[in-house]
Amino acid sequence: MRHSFEKMPKTFLFLALAFLLGGAGIAVAQEKKVAQVNGVDNSKMGPYRALAQHIYADFQKGDIAGAAAMGRVLERVWDKAEDYGGDTALSKTNHKLFEEIDKAMDEFLTPLWEAKAKPPDPAKVKAAYNTYLEKLKLAD
Repeated sequence: MRHSFEKMPKTFLFLALAFLLGGAGIAVAQEKKVAQVNGVDNSKMGPYRALAQHIYADFQKGDIAGAAAMGRVLERVWDKAEDYGGDTALSKTNHKLFEEIDKAMDEFLTPLWEAKAKPPDPAKVKAAYNTYLEKLKLAD
């Protein structure tokens, strides 16, 4: 037996279409999109993420000294924001998460700072970088 859309009640077609489109809308709505300004996420952790991406890119290009210098900038910006952030500082609103992010940042940056004669292990730096980015997502 053949079914044709022409014989189906229009109400049924409308409801089926609405259901399908509504389900697609929900799936799209669940994916969190963060607005960006000039490539930097417009979120609480966006500036830290942008600096980390710049640092990691420098490291990948072999500019360890540049990556280490920018790492100091990241650390100073993070510390000052927490020192002067008042009641809205992450260290006040979620101290446990602040500590996790701070530790992940240190694990990412310390090998760059300590690289004197020999560059750090790229796999370890990449893993620490990815961990740091994941921790930042928790605070957005």
